[in-house]
Amino acid sequence: MTLNNLCKTCGTEYPQADDSPNACPICDDDRQYLPEDGQQWTNYDELRTGHKIVITALTPILYALKIEPAFALGQRALLMLSEQGNVLWDCIPLLDEAVIDFIRSKGGLKAIAFSHPHYYSTMNRWAEVFDCPIYIHHMDEQWVFNKGNHTEFWQGEEKPLWDGIKIVHTGGHFPGSSILKVDGLSEKGTLLVGDSLYIGRSKRHIAMMYSYPNQIPLPANELKETIDKVSEQEFDTIYGAFDWQNLRGNAGEIFENSIKRYRESCLQFS
Repeated sequence: MTLNNLCKTCGTEYPQADDSPNACPICDDDRQYLPEDGQQWTNYDELRTGHKIVITALTPILYALKIEPAFALGQRALLMLSEQGNVLWDCIPLLDEAVIDFIRSKGGLKAIAFSHPHYYSTMNRWAEVFDCPIYIHHMDEQWVFNKGNHTEFWQGEEKPLWDGIKIVHTGGHFPGSSILKVDGLSEKGTLLVGDSLYIGRSKRHIAMMYSYPNQIPLPANELKETIDKVSEQEFDTIYGAFDWQNLRGNAGEIFENSIKRYRESCLQFS
């Protein structure tokens, strides 16, 4: 029997076991939320019915993958093509044959890397299909409830990959929140950020918060730490978790202006 073990709110898949949680721990947390009418579950077979993945080219070597109609959080995954191996940044709950064929036509996946737990979704299915490691910062290990054979917990401030690509630990939204720094994708460098950094709808501000849906700010010391770590990276372009979150060419300036606003409103820098 197929259990309903896929959270409708965040898209996280739990083990096919009778002792799966009654409520999604990732949603039953101050950073996220449970629906007002209680926890809602579905399963992978139901998700495949009536949904597909739309592939959008953001650049010749960067693609956005998104489920339509929208499901759960509605985020996109980003496929970064690279000569020494492709990287999937964050994940989406559905993996259909069209996307499998597309990714294989581009050389498959060498790694899946994550910004934070809200986007783990069906990561084990992706890793098994493409036989590649999943990189998650060790400070978020407690949020991995469906550990597979491909999961690797990395430590430290940076994890270099290849071809000028590295994972950078920023903290903030989650203790292990991270970004992907890609050299050569733009003139000064590009950040793939999930929502470790959240680009506002106006595209004039970048937020760093404990919870975005619940509007809970980060403690000042954690905010400062995140700002400091991001400031160490040179970049002019950012791609976030959602369709409107593309900042091309002026992302460094927007980030600096956002820091200034944070400094003036809530931070005391030593």
